[in-house]
Amino acid sequence: MTVLADAVATRRLLDRLGLGPRPGELAAAVGQGFAATLDRLLAAPVDPGPPAPTLAPITDRGTPGSPERAAAQQQRGQGQDALTRWWLDRMWATTSPLPERLTWFWHGHFATSAQKVNQPAFLLTQNETLRRLGTGDFRTLAQAMVVDPAMLVWLDGRTNRVGAPNENLAREFMELFALGVGHYTEPDVREAARALTGWTVDTDAGTARLVPRRQDTGPKTILGRTAAFDAPSFVDLVVARPESAAFVAGRMWSRLVSTTPPPPQVLGTLTDAYGPGRDLRALLRAIATSAPFHDAGTTLVKQPVEWAVGLMRAVGAQPSAVTTPPRGRRRGQGDPVHQHLEALGQVPFRPPSVGGWPAGTAWLTPSAQLDRMALAQAVVARATVPPGPTGANAQLDWARQTLGVDAFGPRSTDALRDVAGGDPRTVLAVAALTPEYVISA
Repeated sequence: MTVLADAVATRRLLDRLGLGPRPGELAAAVGQGFAATLDRLLAAPVDPGPPAPTLAPITDRGTPGSPERAAAQQQRGQGQDALTRWWLDRMWATTSPLPERLTWFWHGHFATSAQKVNQPAFLLTQNETLRRLGTGDFRTLAQAMVVDPAMLVWLDGRTNRVGAPNENLAREFMELFALGVGHYTEPDVREAARALTGWTVDTDAGTARLVPRRQDTGPKTILGRTAAFDAPSFVDLVVARPESAAFVAGRMWSRLVSTTPPPPQVLGTLTDAYGPGRDLRALLRAIATSAPFHDAGTTLVKQPVEWAVGLMRAVGAQPSAVTTPPRGRRRGQGDPVHQHLEALGQVPFRPPSVGGWPAGTAWLTPSAQLDRMALAQAVVARATVPPGPTGANAQLDWARQTLGVDAFGPRSTDALRDVAGGDPRTVLAVAALTPEYVISA
């Protein structure tokens, strides 16, 4: 094991518990040191951010193909685009990167997609809930998610009623959100579904509400316990299980540290810190101070959104201002960032399934490299950092410092030298495609 120098560990901290440094932030953090930077990240409250879009409820009136139905579809598409642009801009602009980084993490954990939730306003409400509760305790967050309007639509919780329980939300809550595979039985799923009955969604208000006549109030036996469980007490039961602590710690580790699971002794330290209060900030501190976090051999492939937002933060290019010429025969103002992210396979609010997005080397494909290049060129064209130098060697060092890369390896250096000496923005775009930047070291 090679232990990272304090400056390198601090840079890793800004990448893993944040969204990458903005100009000047890395140098300031290195000056403060790792311990002070960690304290500052963990203590920072949620910042106001840019105003969220105003999203009215959408009602599909009329028959398929009617003007009313077409208008609703157009409203839905415009709302979804506005919501995506807003969140990318918020991630780019945030001065409190940890809450925003965890909002992104929880979005992939409690994966909920616009492909089925046809109300952008519901997705905005969920996003704001994840941000508000995502750095507190997991029990409170899970309580909110199990009755979240978007989640109730996504996993059919709003159709779950006494006498006709729908098992989707109960199953996925235990398997993907709180316990993991192998820690529950099919009878547990059936009984848990009964505990979650009675909740529905008021579309006009954009809220969830409990309808007593639809609720099963009888005794249920779940995970070996028998009681008149309802949604809150079911969540309490599941989250209190030791398997839940290990599962949540492992999921957070896989997205913030490495897809290689933590050694048993490290996992034990993490779950001890997480504790009976399910304290997420304490868990994050234990993750960041663990030996593998400071091991030079611990790497993590950046997801496309993390890569793109980090690049835009580094060069000062606001996502909503980045466009490229329309592809194909289309005419218009240009392709926005989220269309390039779609080509890369990851768009906010559109996870492919309830399991969220993949991790690790799944993102490293030849076609992805081409799509990254198109987006990187569009981003650096909007860069607001001071122009780079003219000399080849100076351009390589400027690109390294701008992106916060510790050092380029021999192959990356050769590739960069092939384009150095001309427009420094070209060097910066190519540097954004190097393994040293795409893979968070």
